[in-house]
Amino acid sequence: STSGSLMPRYFMLKENIKPETFFSRVAYSGAHDATAAWVQAGKVDAGVLNASVWDKLVASGKVDTNKVHVFETTPAYFDYNWTVRGSLDPALAAKIKQAFLDLDPANPEQKAILDLQAASRFIE
Repeated sequence: STSGSLMPRYFMLKENIKPETFFSRVAYSGAHDATAAWVQAGKVDAGVLNASVWDKLVASGKVDTNKVHVFETTPAYFDYNWTVRGSLDPALAAKIKQAFLDLDPANPEQKAILDLQAASRFIE
């Protein structure tokens, strides 16, 4: 994922840290909450996950901050970008884009969609 692998790797490489040689092993949990659980259980020494997922896990008590703590945070970057393949019909791409832009947080059903991404709205 962007926040669980791509961007952390980018920022580590900027500091001349190649994960595969710096750490004894690199493993992928498959989900941000699973990464936090692995660290808490001692399965791994450290993990990378999306800050909004971390905040939700802490708020819900699913992570014990006496056992797991944040020791580094990357600079801000755009996450959860929505893209389509280049060969997609431009009219369909425009409809998909407009559907995201039109989501209204005042509408409970549409707010539920925005909440899934911890978003208040989508922008271009």
